[in-house]
Amino acid sequence: MKLSVPGRAGAVAVLALAGLLGTSAPAAVAQQDAALAAPDIPVANVKQHLADLQSIANANGGNRAHGRTGYKASIDFVKAKLDAAGYTTTVQQFTSSGSTGYNLIADWPGGDPNQVLMSGAHLDSVTSGPGINDNGSGSAAVLETALAVSRAGLQPTKHLRFGWWGAEELGLVGSKYYVSQLSSSERSKFSGYMNFDMIGSPNPGYFVYDDDPTIEQTFKSYFAGLGVPTEIETEGDGRSDHASFKNVGIPVGGLFTGASRVKSSAQVQKWGGTATSFDRCYHSSCDTTSNINDTALDRNSDAIAHAVWTLSAGTTQPPGGTVFENTADVSIPDYGSAVTSTVNVTGVAG
Repeated sequence: MKLSVPGRAGAVAVLALAGLLGTSAPAAVAQQDAALAAPDIPVANVKQHLADLQSIANANGGNRAHGRTGYKASIDFVKAKLDAAGYTTTVQQFTSSGSTGYNLIADWPGGDPNQVLMSGAHLDSVTSGPGINDNGSGSAAVLETALAVSRAGLQPTKHLRFGWWGAEELGLVGSKYYVSQLSSSERSKFSGYMNFDMIGSPNPGYFVYDDDPTIEQTFKSYFAGLGVPTEIETEGDGRSDHASFKNVGIPVGGLFTGASRVKSSAQVQKWGGTATSFDRCYHSSCDTTSNINDTALDRNSDAIAHAVWTLSAGTTQPPGGTVFENTADVSIPDYGSAVTSTVNVTGVAG
């Protein structure tokens, strides 16, 4: 699904654009090369992650909410995938509403530690349902992008970090805790944080966060290349985990396909669909794997990879050792049994 400009014609177009913008041709070509290196994320892989999260919810009372066994099982599931793919993972523990919560942080080896590009999504659901669009969709797409980094053996200029947040549904608790544990020096090392909360809504719009100009334009340009118009995200502004980072001065951006608000007639004309809620199952028991628009999930997953590759200015080489693909990389544990995995505890919030 990613945009490409083939061969010599693409190079000529980039050179012409460089002249119009007053930039050097080598710099413009380098930007093009970085963008073209981004893989097309297979939507089937992302959907399989969603099916796995649905199975976890089914085995744990129908949800993956903070303080419930389904949430911890979700953390263990994602962590196992990342560990197998060569990431350094840390499970951060906090307390909220009398229950233990968890954030999962995954660092890709290499890159400038003084330039951290982070992508994240909240992994918890509400108690009323499995939370497959909200926010299995963002969590699964970020996971598959991280696995694509591993498959490509990406060697980015910047350091890549990925995060899955707990207790977002209780007020951004997990991401607020993570940010609170960063020193001012550590915060200054972030070149940006990108948030993905609900990117597969069944009656989708294509919304881009109106925050950091560079991140915003990266997404807008990508969708323009697909011929997909975008709008500035307003419904959830400040209501998802990017706010935790923005509030301490870290540049943020992200994508969103809509929640309970009704799609306008103008938006129906622009994107198709119906003049009903973007997601009629928002925070409901029907937010299952049947509550996903595959096209929106595919486009947004590809956009995430495009942004990670482009904004980290990476190069690729064949990865060494065992390469783990799709869902065969780790088996899904029996979530009906006790969870015994070890976590690294960095502190407990009051």
